[in-house]
Amino acid sequence: MAKSFSIKRQPGFATIAMLCFFLLYLPIATLVVYSFNSGMSIATWEGFSFRWFESAWNNQQVVEASWRSLRIAAVAAVIATACATLAAIATTRTAPYRGLTFKYSIINMPLLVPEIVTAVALLILFSRVKVWTGYSGLGYLIVAHAAFCIPFAYMPIRARLESMDLSLEKAAADLYASSFQTFRYVTLPLLWPGILAGLMLAFVISLDDVVITEFVKSGGQDTLPTYMLGQLRRVVTPEMNAISTVFLVLSLAIVTLFFFLSRTPQKDNE
Repeated sequence: MAKSFSIKRQPGFATIAMLCFFLLYLPIATLVVYSFNSGMSIATWEGFSFRWFESAWNNQQVVEASWRSLRIAAVAAVIATACATLAAIATTRTAPYRGLTFKYSIINMPLLVPEIVTAVALLILFSRVKVWTGYSGLGYLIVAHAAFCIPFAYMPIRARLESMDLSLEKAAADLYASSFQTFRYVTLPLLWPGILAGLMLAFVISLDDVVITEFVKSGGQDTLPTYMLGQLRRVVTPEMNAISTVFLVLSLAIVTLFFFLSRTPQKDNE
């Protein structure tokens, strides 16, 4: 008779998982620790200090790049979330038909295509538009980020819609509510956590983007990630560690909020 085993306890799996987490998070932990180093060295500990955080705060280029990153990410996230919401409603509040799966693939295409391919395509397109219009402002970066972030906002919004109880919307229709009234008073309040989750995820993706930004931006339009990349090519100082630590804390805060907002309450299915 074959010996039974528990699928919840596999020998060696916990050790491998701990090793993977150790290798993944040790460099991040090292970066955070050395951002508080008082000396110039990024490898030798010389004492605890907030010197490099103060240096980054007083660096005008860092401040300008940070505000530019926040503006681009905020506007791009709003645009991406609005488009993703409309796409999610169109692909979930409909009867299945031929071509629906193809639409899912088209919406999620930026997740499948290498980012460098998207960046080169946008560079070619926007270079032509710049010649025709003469405009070279931040609008190109906002449009590029919004287009890339749509599938990231789409996923939590679609997941929220699919988990919602349709009986509430059907009841509103039975009570002679119009399509707009049903959406405004029934669908939207229930969908709101998914929309916020998609907005925050799109914001983080836009805020952290380097490849598309590096290809699309014009002179003097460095975001914080591209500014840091340029500085690392010249000289590595603990100031970069401090900036990275702040970036990490901001991203973790937003992702934590995304986790709580994207959870589906059991009441929705009752």
